[in-house]
Amino acid sequence: MKTEVLTVHPLFPEPAAIQQAAAVLRRGGLVVLPTETVYGLAALADDPQAAARIFEAKGRPAYNPLIVHVADIDDARSLANLWPDSAERLAAAFWPGPLTLVVERNPRRIPDIITAGGPTVGIRIPAHAVARTLLRALGRPFAAPSANRFQALSPTTAAHALKSLDGRVDLVLDGGTCKHGIESTVVDCTGTVPTVLRHGATALAELRRICGDVHSDKARSGSDHAALRSPGMLQKHYAPSARLVVVQAHALAATLLELGEQTALVSHSTAASEALRTPSRGSCQAVKHCILPADPEGYAAALYTTLHGLDDAGCRSIVVEAVPDDEAWSAVKDRLARAQS
Repeated sequence: MKTEVLTVHPLFPEPAAIQQAAAVLRRGGLVVLPTETVYGLAALADDPQAAARIFEAKGRPAYNPLIVHVADIDDARSLANLWPDSAERLAAAFWPGPLTLVVERNPRRIPDIITAGGPTVGIRIPAHAVARTLLRALGRPFAAPSANRFQALSPTTAAHALKSLDGRVDLVLDGGTCKHGIESTVVDCTGTVPTVLRHGATALAELRRICGDVHSDKARSGSDHAALRSPGMLQKHYAPSARLVVVQAHALAATLLELGEQTALVSHSTAASEALRTPSRGSCQAVKHCILPADPEGYAAALYTTLHGLDDAGCRSIVVEAVPDDEAWSAVKDRLARAQS
């Protein structure tokens, strides 16, 4: 398959490009497009054969469900068999935006392949102008997991997506770099208390500001064969090609020395800079050092782009300074834990 790439304005996408993308989707094709989180791989959510192409292109197992993207809250309600009060409040507060709500699905609207045969479906309204404009032009929901091969790093640029999906998809809409650089937060609204299934770009503190008691199960993971309630729950996910190791600041120098040449360092504190100046680094003089922002939002926005760059540079190992043990860093800690698993 030849993959066509169209550059689009991230705020005012060209109508011709949007209409072309809509036509590709209507005939059952695949379109890579930017969202405010990461680039997504879109196919019609109400067409099982089109959705199956997502799994084929990504090498994604059938037990890993897809998130459905809709144009407005009425569309979201129509895909649900039951729309709880918690979903209504969270949607009103955070949509459009990087929040996915898991609700009981309407089986007449959502085929089994989207939900891995489960009774629930994850839904969100994206905030990115390209995604929203395409949804309105299409007039139908689309499923859109991250546009990368299964368990690999999520793409924050069109070039990242093309590295693994070129020739596997019909069309790529290049709308520049994604704002948040990390996936949406996923909240299960089917219980008496909303529960975070995947930490992401919408902070837990913000969710609790709207709904009060929101559970957060930090140890939550899925098995490698059972149907999952949400994407991003497998033990290994979001991983670069290089070996990734997370260590505390005091252990950076020793770890860099142990791993040797072609090892990169990703840090966010002055302690890591001191580790690089430690004479005992021995043969690690050529190590790459990437300093990310010291706030969780800035760090998250830069993380995947940084890891893509280190993979492209041929690094064999990446040592990452452990981030603070603070609830605000939950999404970043989750991604690093799954990347090194």
